[in-house]
Amino acid sequence: MGFSISAATYILIFTLLSSTVSWAASSSVHENFLQCLSRNSNSSTPITKVIYTPQNSSYSSVLDFSIQNLRFTTSSTPEPQVIVTPLDVSHIQAAVICSKKVGLQIRVRSGGHDYEGLSYVSEVPFIIVDLLELRSINIDVGDGSAWVDAGATLGEVYYNIANKTTTYGFPAGICPTVGVGGHLSGGGYGTLLRKYGLAADNIIDAYIVDSNGRLLNRESMGEDLFWAIRGGGGASFGIITSWKMKLVPVPSTVTVFRVTRTLEQDGEKILLKWQQVADKLHEDIFIRVILQAVNGSQGERTVSSTYESLFLGNTSRLLSLMNESFPELGLAADDCSEISWIESVLYFAGFSGQPLDVLLNRSQPSKNYFKNKSDFLNEPIPETTLQGIWNLFYQVENATGMMIISPYGGRMNEIPETETPFPHRKGSLYSIQYIVFWLEEGEEVSKSHIDWARKLYKYMAPYVSKFPRAAYLNYRDLDLGRNKNGNTSYAQASIWGLKYYKMNFNRLVQVKTKVDPSNFFWNEQSIPISSWWKN
Repeated sequence: MGFSISAATYILIFTLLSSTVSWAASSSVHENFLQCLSRNSNSSTPITKVIYTPQNSSYSSVLDFSIQNLRFTTSSTPEPQVIVTPLDVSHIQAAVICSKKVGLQIRVRSGGHDYEGLSYVSEVPFIIVDLLELRSINIDVGDGSAWVDAGATLGEVYYNIANKTTTYGFPAGICPTVGVGGHLSGGGYGTLLRKYGLAADNIIDAYIVDSNGRLLNRESMGEDLFWAIRGGGGASFGIITSWKMKLVPVPSTVTVFRVTRTLEQDGEKILLKWQQVADKLHEDIFIRVILQAVNGSQGERTVSSTYESLFLGNTSRLLSLMNESFPELGLAADDCSEISWIESVLYFAGFSGQPLDVLLNRSQPSKNYFKNKSDFLNEPIPETTLQGIWNLFYQVENATGMMIISPYGGRMNEIPETETPFPHRKGSLYSIQYIVFWLEEGEEVSKSHIDWARKLYKYMAPYVSKFPRAAYLNYRDLDLGRNKNGNTSYAQASIWGLKYYKMNFNRLVQVKTKVDPSNFFWNEQSIPISSWWKN
């Protein structure tokens, strides 16, 4: 007697067989990768001691430790087949050689602050090279420089500088848990922006492992690649293992203030004046403004503008400059505090009065779900536009939405836009970071809040930079476009590439094509290669 297999049964059997073959292939790649690592590591520390797989009891804690955005902690988030936490450069070289050999993608994580999670998430099979154990810092006060491993955080850098000298600082970001590997390769800015430019503007050497596993410094990599990794995103070109920073002079006394004004306290008028003067103030003054909806004194909804400032000098001199250029803020001596530069680092990080070693904490006090977007403005936001912004702020529910506006000018006007891949120089009055963060989990909740950020971004379109509408790489935004399925199209990548880099994008493509012609270092917003440049 014969028998037949139903269509449904056939599909089930085929699916099971396919899954088994896929699992076996994946398992084989995994095993080949691990064997290759052991053969190619020359360290005195066996590489097996820095490898974590899903079968390892510490795998989840290592993976989750540096995830800063809870959007990428869901059950549907892709996870790496292997995590490598190198203790020396040979571990990194082995990871590159072996990933390339077996066909696994690499994600490189320093502090885990990539806004879209690209340092630890991939849509294709991947491993993570997590640099958190590579964080040596050597300060040379004599020549005003520092060698810093890429796994160090900004907080660790600031702490080590302060332990060696009170006459130097470094012009990087405000958040102390940000890793220097990604921060510097994307540009990096903070309160010293108008005095000394970007963090990337103050890099004088670097070491990078290229796609062939070679360790190169500035001399051996060449000036084109050295140019590219200072603002073009290091992950497109290799794995940066360390930076040599040029430290910058800071006075023994600086002055800080934080002043908040609501709409009922002439907040709109003050903001309009700030827009006119913030980029033109003396380069020793940095005043950013944070806008968000708050409850007023009578419980009504209003918008607050918080002005946060660092001045490289004393209060008396600051008040004189402010009364001359920005009297509308009504700054008084009681609003100001005279402190040291390192104390200003604590102040802006929200750690005023705490011991300096709080900067050594690599984890955030709390984590949220969040979405960020960015803009650059070449002229002030019109007064008639502000009410629309306030109305959008009032729509935020069960979340915090804000705009952080940072002034440019000063030193930023003096550096040519082709000096590094970061092009937002003269003509950029200020940058805007749009932020929404929330605590409630759930896909629909996230969609609602992300939609709000997109709505605010769309509303701002007529009033921001154009052709292209510029964006900041370190405020990564996949809404701008992405590479698909492990491939990179020049035409597709130029949509977002021109926003981040303007015309520097083409030089980045040329460098990428030369140093990584197989496009091994790929991610959803990596620099593409071009057959035109190959030819």
